[in-house]
Amino acid sequence: MKPGKRLWLWVAIYAVLDVIAVGMGMGVPIFPILLGFVVGWLLPAWYPAPAASLRQLLVRVLRWAAASAAWTFLQMAVIWLRTVPMLFDPGVDIAQFGHPMILYEPVPSFVGWIVLMVFVSPFLQLLTTVLAATLRLAVASPAVAVRGEEAALARHVPG
Repeated sequence: MKPGKRLWLWVAIYAVLDVIAVGMGMGVPIFPILLGFVVGWLLPAWYPAPAASLRQLLVRVLRWAAASAAWTFLQMAVIWLRTVPMLFDPGVDIAQFGHPMILYEPVPSFVGWIVLMVFVSPFLQLLTTVLAATLRLAVASPAVAVRGEEAALARHVPG
């Protein structure tokens, strides 16, 4: 079944899978980043509307990758941005929060951890989705990769 027929069903399935992936990582989005690779691999073949050219297909893949990263960003914002007021509470010992001391000091490490979780991780998911889609287009079925490009090339090649 191609997603073009039931696009909202596929979007809902992805949203639930992403929530489960975030939960499996206990708020650390390593599994949504890996899920981005699976989504990127499937996007070129499953996109609902046929692309007239490779460029249009890549733009569509980028849009869906951005949408999936935005969904993960929203989840990360809900999970992690609630802890930001701890920075301004003098009674809270941030060193005991449980985050890794990536910058050797509690407060900069906490800020770095929040930035990593909320902003960098969804961007990494976007990158893995785009990378997987590009790999799929490079190595998988030529019918998926070329769609309209083959006909356009055939018209311009002399002979």
